[in-house]
Amino acid sequence: MKPAHPALYVRISDDREGQSKGVGRQLEDGFALAEARGWPKPVVYNDNDKSAWKRTVVRDDFRRLLADIESGAVDALIVYDSDRFYRQPRELEEFLDVSEKAELTELTQVTGDIDLGSTDGRLTLRIKAAVAVKESDDKSRRIRRKALELAEDGKVSGGGTRPFGFEDDRKTIRPAEAAVIVELKDRCLAGESLRALCFDLNERNISTTTGGQWVPNVLKRMLRSARISGRREHKGEIVADAEWPAIIGPADSDRLRVVLGNPARRKNERVRRYLLAGLLVCGRCGEQMVSRPRSDGTRRYVCARRPGSSACGKMAILSEELEELVAEMVLQRLDGPALSRVLVARDGSREDASQRTIDQAGGQLEELAALYAAQEISAPEWMAARKPIEGRMNKAKADLARIIGSAAVEQFRDGKSVRESWPDLSLSRKRAVLFAVLDAVTINPAVRGLNRFDPDRVSPRWRG
Repeated sequence: MKPAHPALYVRISDDREGQSKGVGRQLEDGFALAEARGWPKPVVYNDNDKSAWKRTVVRDDFRRLLADIESGAVDALIVYDSDRFYRQPRELEEFLDVSEKAELTELTQVTGDIDLGSTDGRLTLRIKAAVAVKESDDKSRRIRRKALELAEDGKVSGGGTRPFGFEDDRKTIRPAEAAVIVELKDRCLAGESLRALCFDLNERNISTTTGGQWVPNVLKRMLRSARISGRREHKGEIVADAEWPAIIGPADSDRLRVVLGNPARRKNERVRRYLLAGLLVCGRCGEQMVSRPRSDGTRRYVCARRPGSSACGKMAILSEELEELVAEMVLQRLDGPALSRVLVARDGSREDASQRTIDQAGGQLEELAALYAAQEISAPEWMAARKPIEGRMNKAKADLARIIGSAAVEQFRDGKSVRESWPDLSLSRKRAVLFAVLDAVTINPAVRGLNRFDPDRVSPRWRG
């Protein structure tokens, strides 16, 4: 008996050229098979450029086809081959359940029919599904191994979007963009926020390689990438020197990775309006004060009660005069010998020592992992040895981040003083200068009955 409502399902996993050539061939063969059998022209269900292996990929037409089989809207099915229809055993079992309920007994393939009503036919499909899973696993393993091999050899891999700073071959430097990367490196190490840098790039009509505007996450990923320092990265780890030239030096790249990986970096939008956000400490309870305007919009800092905090909620101070006072304190300090002390703190020997500790700890963790992989130590021994090593590494990273923070005042080693430059600095750079010389500013309780700003409430704690 000829079907009245046949369907033709087609799919190809990766249509990189967007021309549907593979699907086109499946359509041509499927229509020819229907015509040879004297069937009506089948309704097409098309999942072009959709993987049947990745569980995160939703195949819309596959789901729609199952629903139509179940409802009786489809009474016969043509596919090029079963592996074009499913790759996961769970999908096969779902299809078999739906087919049995709808009494769909024949899966018509260009490569040969299968009787869904027989145990042998179902067994054939299940064996093919198992083989398909193994093929996918083998292919995935080969791809991962090849990716690691390319990384260790410093080679280019994959395609995708052209990386900023490089031509389409992913190896030749594009000079105009490289100059932007060098500028961004300097400004980021000097303390400017990613948000401020993105705003400036977009104002200057400097777009990403896709023509879009810059956002902090995209800029952070680019600046943290080992690629711009001429090194090859694999799963977040630098594994080799690359076959392409560097735009910035490895030392600057390492500093960027430390600074941008520092969890203490603020992400609060209010930082754009509040100079002292993150610096103020309540003199009553010792908790950090936060920026929170009054109902009339007047800016202020308060000790706010919040979940997980022991904040007293009894301290507040208006922003404007406080910010002017703290800025003046810092400028006076940097007019004197403190500037020299800050610059001495930036001495390369301290940076090198911290970086050596990070590198040594990383090497020890790799050796430890190799011992565990070789079953020379147990899991509890591995975990016990790993903890102090990671502790040293994290402390060294925090120390290096603090040292690098002093780069905010390095620009004043020669030329204009900090005081002369202050009015022209962006808010994010002013904050970077403050954080380079201040650990915190304690706000003490107000004198009862004193209805004016009291400088004696303000106690700075200087770095070093």
